[in-house]
Amino acid sequence: MSSPSKPGRTGAQNQEVFRRLPSVEELLLAPRVAALAPRATRGLLLEFVRATIDHCRARIKAEGWTVDDLERRIAAGEFLGEIEGRVAREERRGVVSVVNATGVVLHTGLGRAPVHPEAAEAMANAARGYCILEVERESGERNQRDDYLSDLLSRATGAEAGIAVNNCAAAVLLALQTFAGGGRDVIVSRGELVEIGGSFRMPSVMERAGVRLVEVGTTNRTHFPDYAAAVSEKSGLLLKVHASNYRVQGFTAEVGAKELGALGREHRVPSCYDLGSGLLELADSKPLSMLGDEPRVREAVASGIDVVLFSGDKLLGGPQAGLIVGSRERVDQLRKNPIYRAVRLDKVGLAGLERTLELYLSGRADEIPSRARMLVSAEELKPIAEELARQLGALNGISASVMADRSQPGSGTAPAVFLPTFVVRAQRAGESAAVLARRLRTGSPPVFARIQDDALLLDPRTLLAGDFERLVTAFKNLP
Repeated sequence: MSSPSKPGRTGAQNQEVFRRLPSVEELLLAPRVAALAPRATRGLLLEFVRATIDHCRARIKAEGWTVDDLERRIAAGEFLGEIEGRVAREERRGVVSVVNATGVVLHTGLGRAPVHPEAAEAMANAARGYCILEVERESGERNQRDDYLSDLLSRATGAEAGIAVNNCAAAVLLALQTFAGGGRDVIVSRGELVEIGGSFRMPSVMERAGVRLVEVGTTNRTHFPDYAAAVSEKSGLLLKVHASNYRVQGFTAEVGAKELGALGREHRVPSCYDLGSGLLELADSKPLSMLGDEPRVREAVASGIDVVLFSGDKLLGGPQAGLIVGSRERVDQLRKNPIYRAVRLDKVGLAGLERTLELYLSGRADEIPSRARMLVSAEELKPIAEELARQLGALNGISASVMADRSQPGSGTAPAVFLPTFVVRAQRAGESAAVLARRLRTGSPPVFARIQDDALLLDPRTLLAGDFERLVTAFKNLP
């Protein structure tokens, strides 16, 4: 049903305005649109011209434009400006390098962990040409693509074997379906039925995996007898989930991985610990002690639980991946599930993950960007913030000062953890912080910051090599 015209306007009057609209061909031939040809194909320009005309038709109907209104807008170049704007927005879409000045090290919206330059180079080499993937070099026979990765994961975590899939959600799905698919029971504490970003809810995933959820305990307290009483001949999996993005404090109790693993062995039921982020600490790296009680991968493996799941692109600091380590028997079961083929890593992810783990094992874990940015102290960041404030303050219309503040490892990774830092508080004369932030996000290079007390805060903690200069350039390029 069509929406009514504005009071005083008739359908016939609207039709007269519609007839005065410029044609598609007329707009395509306009010099300003023709000048966009190097930036957009004719097909794309045609799409944008038609969309602009459709948008104008909707406004005529909704706002009751007169012929004079239309002609005034045409004369002012509004049509041409909208087409130019659509082209500009198209150029800003997709996966584009940005400057992260938010202070959130593992920023989901900005791609989480930036990988080490050597890992990035390994990924680029794998992508740009042929590579050894599913063939053994000496014999020339086909092998498993992740044999070497499994060895690296074993050395790094102490597990017997390991595999990787495309993210930790896929790892959860694979474990559930392998061990309890077909309607078998998955026993989990009520306090661990989490929801993570993107509405990934554990009960919903269990339903999709074809398993039966058995909740034990309460939201804040679950005890060993709760699990033991729930075990039956229908049990397929004992599941423990780290509540990575929230905390229950006060009168609480939970069952540890060691106890859950022992219960599983007693009843011959597989056990699984989903760590979420997963903190891998090796003896020759500086501990990320600021993360407090974040569960350690090696401790989880040593607990005796059958399989441990964690992310590759969070605290590990590698490319996106879901890592599964544990006993060889259980990992082999996962590998044989046809779903594994659907969610396994491609050659690019494998190459980056292999190099990341090699860095850990060679004593270079602290070079990995995400670890390095968490380990840097506020005292080290202060002179960087002061120099940034000096350079920005020298630009016309920009005022900048330094203040103490807090960074975050990642709001979902460690929600209650903050890192002392120094930030630059930047303002632009005659412009709100929201407008300035938008100009920076849509500028060149794109910059993401945070807003506090109507001022833009720029945190040097998350500036990578070359980002300081790119940030200053972005301010210089402001319209």
